Amino acid sequence: MIARVIVGILGTLLGASMIIKNEAYFRFIGTNSWAEAKLGPGGSRTLYKLIGLIVIFLCWVYAFNWLNDLLYFIFGGLIKK
Repeated sequence: MIARVIVGILGTLLGASMIIKNEAYFRFIGTNSWAEAKLGPGGSRTLYKLIGLIVIFLCWVYAFNWLNDLLYFIFGGLIKK
């Protein structure tokens, strides 16, 4: 339980840093040709922000043990009662 909370906090901090300091990540990692072509102006920077949001979301799912609920929400219609 404590490990999940610690991972959630660290992941949230990492994701938030990717959103807030995306220019530093851009300078360190560089451009992404797919993002520049598909996401328009600021493509790589937008991609890094989206990755930050995904990291935060996945870490919260792990920290609060929401994986079963999330999977049931997504695939619940496929299960016969």
